[in-house]
Amino acid sequence: MINVAVIGTGAISSRHLQAYLTFAQECTIKRVADIDLAKAEKSISENQLDAMASDDYKTIIEDRSIDLVSICTPPSTHAEIAIACLEAGKHVLVEKPMAASLEDCDKMIAAAQENGRLLSVVAQNRFQSSWMKLKKLLDEQAAGRVLHAQINSYWWRGLSYYDLWWRGTWESEGGGCTLNHAVHHIDALQWMMGLPTEVHAMMSNVAHQNAEVEDISMALLRFESGALGQITSSVVHHGQEQQLVFQCERGKLSAPWDLYGSIAKENGFPQRDAQLESEIQEAYDSQDEVSYEGHTGQIENVLSAIAGQSELLVTGEEGRRTLELITAIYASASRGIRVDLPLDSDDPFYTKRGLLESVPHFYEKSASVKDFEANEITTKGNY
Repeated sequence: MINVAVIGTGAISSRHLQAYLTFAQECTIKRVADIDLAKAEKSISENQLDAMASDDYKTIIEDRSIDLVSICTPPSTHAEIAIACLEAGKHVLVEKPMAASLEDCDKMIAAAQENGRLLSVVAQNRFQSSWMKLKKLLDEQAAGRVLHAQINSYWWRGLSYYDLWWRGTWESEGGGCTLNHAVHHIDALQWMMGLPTEVHAMMSNVAHQNAEVEDISMALLRFESGALGQITSSVVHHGQEQQLVFQCERGKLSAPWDLYGSIAKENGFPQRDAQLESEIQEAYDSQDEVSYEGHTGQIENVLSAIAGQSELLVTGEEGRRTLELITAIYASASRGIRVDLPLDSDDPFYTKRGLLESVPHFYEKSASVKDFEANEITTKGNY
């Protein structure tokens, strides 16, 4: 039996708790911690857990019976808590984004390696059947080479969203929508295509005057294959329609799942390639559905990897690569220059201090509330 602890009881923690409860034969939740003890106790009560509450994560570090820790705290705290857990001999599943800097990522990865523990970073949408199927088709070049990739990470958040005490500052949140909303789509891009070789980006804050960070960014990418890409990250888009689109040599593949094949007429104009579409659709439909999706699917994989029954699918190295691309977007947008990847360790944006000294403050944070009454997160789209 794997003994589990959860640190941080914000909205996303419920996804972790319910996922662990799904696998009651493999694990049991022993501890829940939050700097607000009442919130930890409320989480235990609402989820009907037989667990101990604490207002200090160090009680979990000191508990030798704990095998696995889920970290659901603000991004600026991830590295400190994760490293402490790993050094105490505990496996770690840390929410996105992995850390506040690439330097912190490297320290977390080193701590996992030095202590022989598993470190996984939440990328729950990799565990969607549609994403897994799409990746396999891209890997097999079912529609030919990818020529252009388009990531539309469109979200909408009201002004009060950034009133929460840890949101809206570079220090505590680490960034705006590029880091904290588009991270899953950016993760999907690097998972499916690898990192680009260069990034050109712009960012702004057009609608949230109570936040230092950006609420929209746009990036152009070049890949080693010659393919181009574009990423729009936003919390100002009504409708919250998110989309991954891959334009390939012979057709378009996208998530939410959509397919369009083209062949050229004699004069070069397009006509629909029904045969190609039928072949790709058959290949898509023939793939197995995953047993568990989202956080539940990833936590099943983590538990299985700890038990030595499967390979860890989202490692610390994978989480780092996603943050590297996001960091490159911030570096390019802040400096107004092209940024080449990989980033060197002597780049100012490699460290949190360097990032804080280099990024713009679009506005200064003007409000700070401890919590919102409605502890609910809403999403839109089937990714």
